[in-house]
Amino acid sequence: MNAKISLAAALSVFALGNAAVAADLPRRSVAPAPYVAPAPVFTWTGLYAGVNAGYGWATPKGAANTAFGSMDGASVGGTIGYNHQMGQIVVGVEADDAWNNARGSKTGVSSKSTNVATARGRVGYAMDRVLLFTTGGYAGASVERTIAGASPKDWHNGYALGAGMEYAFTSNVSAKAEYLYTDLSSKDATAARAGLTQNTVRMGVNYKF
Repeated sequence: MNAKISLAAALSVFALGNAAVAADLPRRSVAPAPYVAPAPVFTWTGLYAGVNAGYGWATPKGAANTAFGSMDGASVGGTIGYNHQMGQIVVGVEADDAWNNARGSKTGVSSKSTNVATARGRVGYAMDRVLLFTTGGYAGASVERTIAGASPKDWHNGYALGAGMEYAFTSNVSAKAEYLYTDLSSKDATAARAGLTQNTVRMGVNYKF
């Protein structure tokens, strides 16, 4: 009788021990959530290249401010640049070269600008994929004047100032709209070689590498 009682007691202890161990094991009543990789953080940092097109209005200055008429016309060109983003501040450099078709005429004289190039710095404020920026730096243009049968063609140096907005559709492709004011120096005091100022509005598409 005592042996049966001892055996029953041992079996009870063994069963209680197994129950305690089972209670300590982790239970998977709910399946773990699937892993979702975090979305990559967008940045404006990087080298980019693109194309641009716009329209400009130019006014002679200096000795020819009354001798020549104003010019206007379309432009198409290419752009290359680099941005570096620090927080919401974006700084960079940009250069472009454009074929220009700004032309104008007045009685007995005509003028045209066939090429405009700039090399500028940019400072902007980024709101995720939207970039507001200002820009300024060197500008140069080829200007040809026709008067009394002669057509001297000169390269004029000056500066460009402007501002604009750029929006990134993807991590690599963005589009921009900008305004540039260009002031080109007069070559000398003769009417055929005066400088000009130009206002340009243009759109562009860039690809960031």
